[in-house]
Amino acid sequence: MDTLISNVTIVTMNERMEVLFGAYLGVSQGKIAYLGKTAPEEQPKTIVDGTGMVLMPGLVNCHTHLAATALRSYFDDLSCAEALDSQLKLEDKMDSRCAKAAALMGIAECLRFGITSVSDLYYYPDATAEAVAESGIKANLALCAYRFIDQNEDFDFDTDEQCQELCRITDKWNGYDDGRIRIDAGIYAEYTSNFKLWEALVGYADEKKLGFQLHLAQTQQEVDSCMDRTGLGPGELLNCHGVFHVPVTATDCGFLSPEEQKILGKHKATAVACPIAAAKNGRSTTPVLECVQNGMNVALGTGGVVESGNMDLFEVIRGISLATRAKGGDASALPAPAALMMATVCGAKAQGRAESAGMIKIGMDADLCLVDFSAPHLMPCHNVLNALCFSAKGGDVAMTMVRGKILYQNGRFPTIDLQKVVEELATYAIPHIFAENPNEVSGGHHV
Repeated sequence: MDTLISNVTIVTMNERMEVLFGAYLGVSQGKIAYLGKTAPEEQPKTIVDGTGMVLMPGLVNCHTHLAATALRSYFDDLSCAEALDSQLKLEDKMDSRCAKAAALMGIAECLRFGITSVSDLYYYPDATAEAVAESGIKANLALCAYRFIDQNEDFDFDTDEQCQELCRITDKWNGYDDGRIRIDAGIYAEYTSNFKLWEALVGYADEKKLGFQLHLAQTQQEVDSCMDRTGLGPGELLNCHGVFHVPVTATDCGFLSPEEQKILGKHKATAVACPIAAAKNGRSTTPVLECVQNGMNVALGTGGVVESGNMDLFEVIRGISLATRAKGGDASALPAPAALMMATVCGAKAQGRAESAGMIKIGMDADLCLVDFSAPHLMPCHNVLNALCFSAKGGDVAMTMVRGKILYQNGRFPTIDLQKVVEELATYAIPHIFAENPNEVSGGHHV
């Protein structure tokens, strides 16, 4: 046995939602190998004392933009239109070196907050994949394709630049490290592209057994625009072109019609609720209960730090329960177990990882989050699940483990040289992105 976590409260998130007190969990070769109320006979190489702590499955952040970490807090008080315009101009200056440094910082933040797997929809997927590979976290990475193809244009998937970049990334990274990295196809949204690109990407995703990521029905304006142009809502329009015939992870879905929810539910698509990012940008969030009632899987995401401020998924767990209760005027809506499921079980399902992650069971990957319950805001604890949902914070995480490997513990990141990442951001990435002429940047400090 490689590692034993001893005398800990274990929130299994299994089908019976079992909570084991004073329990033991053993890890061997990256898998959960022992689970019980008494210590195993086999002696472990390492013991982690879990006294006063809660062990739960690692959290799954189903929507973020890791490399956008370099732009944190820059647009916070701008309108959505102003922020998007400024962000696009700065993103144009980013290069792969900037993206990797920012992605590493974003990954460190995720690990600090107990996140063991992320779904990323952004640019520079090769640089982001390098950061993921080095760090040890799990990830589903989607190239954010966007552009309108003229109706009369002779479109060829085999020569299109964005499509060929997806092919290169898929060949290089899909399935890396026994599936720790997965590549998805993706578009930014319906309104940034059109059917020729969608159909080409979906055909490729179907052939290669990839997932598909996008933003969908985030605002009423987006829906109204689509209706004006096509006579259909964005969910209906995408369905007409076969987008939901592959596993889809659609962020927000806040303004889908009931009929569109049923379409996505029929195809077992996932809606990703990002309540903190939505509220910060003045939007209502995903109607969780309606989406679930119509057959959809619903998971949770932080969004990028530009949208949310940080990647604390515990804030998101609390936020989605509060938003759902406030919307319905019902203090019993979306109870703690359901919100925690969205961040673990449903997230793993969205990523196609349900057989190996999302629960604490023997044989599953040892993707684990250890939460220190000794802080004043977590005492007394009358109900562990309620405390995780409504009282815990990302800063309470004491250890994050992926496939049995400790990637964060008590302020240390064994696989990430955080000082080096900070230096790379300060001396290269930030000056490069914010410089008038990025080609002139050779060093210096800008924080």
